[in-house]
Amino acid sequence: MTEVALWTPSADQIQAANLTRFIQAANVRFGLSLQNYDDLWRWSVTELADFWALLWDFAKIRGHQPFTQVIGAQAMPGTQWFTGSTLNYAENLMSRSDDHLALIEVEQADHERTLTYAELHQQVAKVAYTLRGLGVVEGDRVAAFMPNRIEAVVGMLAATSIGAIWSSCSPDFGAKGVLDRFGQIAPKVLIACDGYRYGRKSFSSLDRLTDVLAKIGSIEHLLLVPVLNMPHGLPGSVIHWQEALDNDATEVAFTPVAFDHPLYIMYSSGTTGVPKCIVHGHGGTLLQHAKEHLLHGDLRPDDRLFYFTTCGWMMWNWLVSGLMAGSTLVLFDGSPGAPDLNVLWQMADRLQLTHFGTSPKFLSSCAKAGVHPNASLPLSALRVVFSTGAPLSADLFHWVYDHVKTDVQLASICGGTDIISCFMGGSCIDPVYAGEIQKRGLAMKVEAWRDANDPVIGEKGELVCAAPFPSMPVQFWNDANDAKYHKAYFAHYPGVWRHGDFVEVTERGGVRVFGRSDATLNPGGIRIGTAEIYRVVEGLTEVVDSVVIGQRWRDDTRVVLFVVLREGTALDEALVGVIKRAVRSGCTPRHVPAVVLQVPDIPRTISGKKVEIAVTRMVQNEPVANRDALINPQALDAFLDLEALS
Repeated sequence: MTEVALWTPSADQIQAANLTRFIQAANVRFGLSLQNYDDLWRWSVTELADFWALLWDFAKIRGHQPFTQVIGAQAMPGTQWFTGSTLNYAENLMSRSDDHLALIEVEQADHERTLTYAELHQQVAKVAYTLRGLGVVEGDRVAAFMPNRIEAVVGMLAATSIGAIWSSCSPDFGAKGVLDRFGQIAPKVLIACDGYRYGRKSFSSLDRLTDVLAKIGSIEHLLLVPVLNMPHGLPGSVIHWQEALDNDATEVAFTPVAFDHPLYIMYSSGTTGVPKCIVHGHGGTLLQHAKEHLLHGDLRPDDRLFYFTTCGWMMWNWLVSGLMAGSTLVLFDGSPGAPDLNVLWQMADRLQLTHFGTSPKFLSSCAKAGVHPNASLPLSALRVVFSTGAPLSADLFHWVYDHVKTDVQLASICGGTDIISCFMGGSCIDPVYAGEIQKRGLAMKVEAWRDANDPVIGEKGELVCAAPFPSMPVQFWNDANDAKYHKAYFAHYPGVWRHGDFVEVTERGGVRVFGRSDATLNPGGIRIGTAEIYRVVEGLTEVVDSVVIGQRWRDDTRVVLFVVLREGTALDEALVGVIKRAVRSGCTPRHVPAVVLQVPDIPRTISGKKVEIAVTRMVQNEPVANRDALINPQALDAFLDLEALS
């Protein structure tokens, strides 16, 4: 490989890194001579028990009952981790209790609230006391229909300190989306806001709350957070948030639970039916996030971590775990484009963020809008830019280094709700190359399989994890005999996790992602990842967004590309020619779309992912089971009964 690195860490940066200290600790404890990340990765996937035991100590995990064995039989699923141990996730996030800032909440860029670690302890103690008084006990579900605010973090920590199970979604979900999720898990308590703000507009949640309370009979109490301070006539037991804080509790009584005790219930996107309820445990989530924050993210106590997310995306859960490092978390509630696309970069500079998390869609929007943060903002504290949610194109790597900051680690990361973490991510002691995730995750035996037990390097294949890891789901909720769980990950390769992505592991140990393998195109029997086409097409100035599918056509598959164009631009023959030539030049002749059509919008899930399968079903006049899983379900209508595709 002859690519030039876009960023290379200095000797001082490598020396100061948590990763370097961890390598040294492994060498001392186990008599090794590991020299770099690749040495560490090979050891970590070979000696799983030693790696995770060392991480437990390195991260200063607070346990109650010590473990007797790190890992049992290495079979997937069903691996037993840290046998005999008890701990509490919330306790480990709240190990700091001084006047250092724990949370900074920014509401639509013009209102800020802060909470110190000492104040966080006080509020969690009081809300936990209230929840206990409402009858919440270990194993009960506490659900939240909340914006990304301080109250959501406090509520989560209070609930999980008791051993209750937390589940959340954002207030932009429709009532059916909330019912599809919370209706399956029967929460005892709901924490919700009366409304929320997005951009300069306010939106009431009261009608949807009334519907949810009427249809989920398990909800005994509502803790209402006054965001808009609207009068309400909500039925049942309604406790205002301030009332939940109105008691004399000062200490949090953490309930020790087993390592795999349920912590979070997450949800699949639900675009093909009712969302699957994915249960993650206290210990697995804690250790995996400790690894990703401390080692991959190089997060330190004086750092400030931000990720643009809602409470309905796993990156919110990932973000909140940053408290375990004693860092300051920044919560943003609102639109990233109001008043314009500079708002988050201005916040990053004003609040001296060290870690800035976003998505390829946001970076692409900034690039197309001509946003150049480094033209006016020094971003002097910024060390790491995270990106996830979709593959990050090489052009956007270059845009970050050209227009954000030259001396920054751009860490493209990739994983999923299924594992509440990442399979691949950053390494602050290694260079960054355009279009490539830096490394496979530590202790994640990630491989690209051409076929069963056939890993390849430098070729495309199915993303698998060939060894167990502690953040595998504990179970799916209401999944008899784990049937859905097995079907989701182990039906294709028994005993090996198949994630459903199409990837290449490079000779450098990095990873390139080409999109979902279930959306892979197969014209003429050649597998093509959709992300390969997006990288080229969305690099054109005329194209704002796109989605590509494979359409059944004359005993084969043809590539069909849909584009959203810049305002004032029309899709004429000349532009179609530009698009096809760009794809041919940037990819191969096989990638060139047979048909290019203009649409007003691209349907996406609430977490921002394109839904190629739903579009394919619409084109083929097949039903899309759950439109409420989309943030813009009306966008699907443009793909029905297209005369050009008949």
